[in-house]
Amino acid sequence: MNHVGVPLSEKHDMNPHFFLLGGPVSQERLSWIEECLKFYFVKLNPENLLHHTKSQECVFSFFLTGDALYSLHEPGTARVWEVVLALPSVRIVCDRQELSLRGISVEGLKMKYPDQVIDHNRLGIGGRPSFWNDVARISRQHEQPVPSTIGYLQLESPYMHRSSLAAVKCLAAALEMHASVELYAYLDGVHCGHTGQSPTEFANIGHGFETVCEKAAKRGLSCQMIVSSRCAAARGYSTWDDGQGQVVSACTIKPFRIRGLNEMIDRFARNHIILGEDVASIQMKKEGQSSSFPLQEAGRSPPVTILVTSTPYRTERASGAVSFAVACAAQGILTRVIFIEDGVYALTGNHVQEAETPAFNLQEVIDAVAGSKNLELYAFQPSLHQRGIVKNAKMNAVLDIGIAELGQLLFYPPKDLQAGHQRIIIF
Repeated sequence: MNHVGVPLSEKHDMNPHFFLLGGPVSQERLSWIEECLKFYFVKLNPENLLHHTKSQECVFSFFLTGDALYSLHEPGTARVWEVVLALPSVRIVCDRQELSLRGISVEGLKMKYPDQVIDHNRLGIGGRPSFWNDVARISRQHEQPVPSTIGYLQLESPYMHRSSLAAVKCLAAALEMHASVELYAYLDGVHCGHTGQSPTEFANIGHGFETVCEKAAKRGLSCQMIVSSRCAAARGYSTWDDGQGQVVSACTIKPFRIRGLNEMIDRFARNHIILGEDVASIQMKKEGQSSSFPLQEAGRSPPVTILVTSTPYRTERASGAVSFAVACAAQGILTRVIFIEDGVYALTGNHVQEAETPAFNLQEVIDAVAGSKNLELYAFQPSLHQRGIVKNAKMNAVLDIGIAELGQLLFYPPKDLQAGHQRIIIF
């Protein structure tokens, strides 16, 4: 029972698949998620459709916080959620504090699906309900044996984005679950560790991360906070060698360690759960049907599927996603990049840049990395069709896929898989 008597039965603690969504959820995004879930049940688990009972264990959990909660209220996305909830063994867990902050009610949806829409959270060790304790609990139980570490990938700067506060809360909750914690600061996420933060109307994010490290030390747990050196240098964080081979910055809080991207990716090669603002973890069985796609041999590292959803040049998201994917593949991690939603604009037309400009041409980058070992590139055709555009014919290394193929990539285990799950990261 939670603190208002809403049952959260133990069967819900062992889901094989979960999504953690904190950013805006468009109708397009929710629609392809819905179609992939239908693919899962029809193609992989038709018995769930034939024998749909409330006593079944939960198969998919959606943890919603931040702006993702608006999707439960907005008419277009709310209709898609009703389709999702009509599928067997699906539940939604809402962040009660964030619902209250935004003045969002989910009572209508909850009345239709009382056992599947949960808008109150478990009590944490401090006696207060905590959405992030719910997330940490599912993360701890997602793997067998229970993982000893929970990581968090932070891509956004503090104060302009509440995702930084979510990162602090998530890692603090992980410590309550007796897990070691790791933070990976990439792109603008590096700003979360700047020294001298003194906000007047926001929780101090720098102090928050320092407190997380202090609590970890008191509990005898490990705490690592790794910052991408390339992203840090671009943003003016000075570094030098302290004489012991350690890169030190005068601009960052003490727990933050500026390192090459490879050191961060080394952590992704391990089998623990890694969370973030918009991520998913898909349980993979070693036995089962293999994908029909020409996947590389998979090792012990969880495969990484990166969804590029942003236009190519407005922000660093799209290029940062590709760079991150290349780094993962270079470390021997099976990595798939799927251009989807607005990310398909990276593939359309012929991108031309001025001569001798330091700016990159993302199409040239994609062409340069295509064919790299452990790296596969895909274009989601429904996103192209929805925008009335077509892929540049020269980009034939980026394979065209539809819903069925996307479902295969998400849910069919790659050949010789030895990891227990795959990571999905939405850039």
